[in-house]
Amino acid sequence: MRVLETVEGPADLKKLTDEQLTDLATEIRDVLVETVTRTGGHLGPNLGMVEVTLAMHRVFDSPRDRLLFDIGHQAYVHKLVTGRAGDFGTLRQQGGLSGYPSQAESAHDVIENCHASTALSYADGLAKAYRVRGEDRHVVAVIGDGALTGGMAWEALNNIAAAKDLNLVIIVNDNGRSYSPTVGGLATHLTSLRTNPRYEKVLDLIKKNLGRTPYVGPPMYEVLHGVKKGLKDMLAPQGMFEDLGLKYVGPVDGHDRQALEDALRNAKAFGGPVIVHAVTKKGFGYAAAEQDEEDNLHQIRPVNKPRGWTDVFSDELIKIGHRRPDVVAITAAMLHPTGLAPFAEEFPDRIFDVGIAEQHAVTSAAGLALGGLHPVVGLYSTFLNRAFDQLLLDVALHKCGVTFVLDRAGVTGDDGPTHNGIYDMSLANLVPELRLAAPRDGKRVQELLNEAVEVDDAPTVLRYAKGEVFPDIEAIDHVGEMDVLHRSGKDVLLVGIGAMAATAMEVAQRLEAHGFGVTVVDPRWVKPVNPQLVELAKEFELVATIEDNGRAGGCGTMIAQALRDAGVATPFRDFGVPQEFLEHAKRAVVLQAIGLTGQEVAREITEQLTQQAEALSEPDTAGDRPGT
Repeated sequence: MRVLETVEGPADLKKLTDEQLTDLATEIRDVLVETVTRTGGHLGPNLGMVEVTLAMHRVFDSPRDRLLFDIGHQAYVHKLVTGRAGDFGTLRQQGGLSGYPSQAESAHDVIENCHASTALSYADGLAKAYRVRGEDRHVVAVIGDGALTGGMAWEALNNIAAAKDLNLVIIVNDNGRSYSPTVGGLATHLTSLRTNPRYEKVLDLIKKNLGRTPYVGPPMYEVLHGVKKGLKDMLAPQGMFEDLGLKYVGPVDGHDRQALEDALRNAKAFGGPVIVHAVTKKGFGYAAAEQDEEDNLHQIRPVNKPRGWTDVFSDELIKIGHRRPDVVAITAAMLHPTGLAPFAEEFPDRIFDVGIAEQHAVTSAAGLALGGLHPVVGLYSTFLNRAFDQLLLDVALHKCGVTFVLDRAGVTGDDGPTHNGIYDMSLANLVPELRLAAPRDGKRVQELLNEAVEVDDAPTVLRYAKGEVFPDIEAIDHVGEMDVLHRSGKDVLLVGIGAMAATAMEVAQRLEAHGFGVTVVDPRWVKPVNPQLVELAKEFELVATIEDNGRAGGCGTMIAQALRDAGVATPFRDFGVPQEFLEHAKRAVVLQAIGLTGQEVAREITEQLTQQAEALSEPDTAGDRPGT
């Protein structure tokens, strides 16, 4: 029997011998490689988290002690040792385990975070809550894989440092720095000394006594303090954290489980906030991940990947870059995923990766625009949520020409509710003077990107889907800037937004089979609403919009408002994503579940047209009523 099969929960880890724990670490890495290479997900970060996770669970008592992971995609090992090993093969599959912590899965999961740099704020609040309630519980937050580059993490650290009596341990999972772990007896002794409460009391006593001696005392204390700090700084790069007022332990070899356990036990006993600095290697224990130069197999990349939306954008931006020396690019730790890496290779002086700091990225882009450049900001759609205030007041208010390119827009599927890009159009619709484009295919990505970077007095947004780019759908006619994709009559005007234009074409075919005449248009630029779309709507029996954004505040809402404002009485239907958190599954499965398919939309439109026809055919019986 494998050791992993005997682990039903964290308590079982405390019964294992060193030899069994070593075997368990190997087994866990085997399971990670075997499963994640099949299901997809985050492999490299979790291979580096094995010993850290085992040490956390052996020193602390989850779920009474709360363990938080930031970013949440580092929690696979945590899932394996908290009773979910038997279901791990269902990772990221419909009805299976989430790729992130999930409250619905386990009492050991506290927060469902995939947006980085949040865990320290959660930890601060949790630890303060336990202190107020008089509960003797620890909070442990492991932060790493880039999450410490986010500004929110430093806001939290600033507050944590001011709360000296919180039972809070922060593990910095450092898998990208060149620090060498401190080793040897002296370093271990100093770690124990620094976390001993008696050590702090002695320092306070010395400071008070020396302070009572004028002229000599304070200078002498500063000399002694400087010697102590200088010795520590030679052994460990802790100055950054200790300058904040936080107790620091490390660096510790993040793959030496026993060393980690010793450090965590010392931190646990300290009685206040402590940072434990663990140096790990992303992809540790799996040669293919360790040797992967791009990102240590951060995520499994498909072999022979078909040409995607991202590829089309990437190629076109390089062409624009050669033509426009003022065009620069900026991203938030998404250089490869957003397709900006080729631009960086071509124009290394015109690319800025700011780390996981979307708010800074957007306002920095505003500064670039104010300085005479045209920045293209590449983000996942879901991460624009974090920088709405900056988009509204730092970019739009200042009339900055900044182009936002939002990858993974719409329903993305496997990564669950935190990654679906179903809010960006609702947010964009709130921003005055912003122009929003939703290309339906690869050719329109090229066209609309070129049009977007020509706008120099307002923000522009270009959003497209995840995965393989759709086949081009050519227009058969044009109404101003709008493309007419299909025309067979004037019963229904279908407005296909972005990637849903293909669905609108399917709906049209199904409606025609029932004898209805349908016209399909793609606005291309969906904000502001094209006045010609409003005029066109007057000619039809029903107008329907189809988008893969949330219905609340989406393009359908905006077009319906424009029709009302113009006094257009044509009945209207908007089809989009309901305002709910969508469970993880393949995109097609999610769309089926929420009724956003060609078949379902056609059925609902058919029912509405039938009801409208029946209402018109009913005789007016008002004259037969008594008293008329």
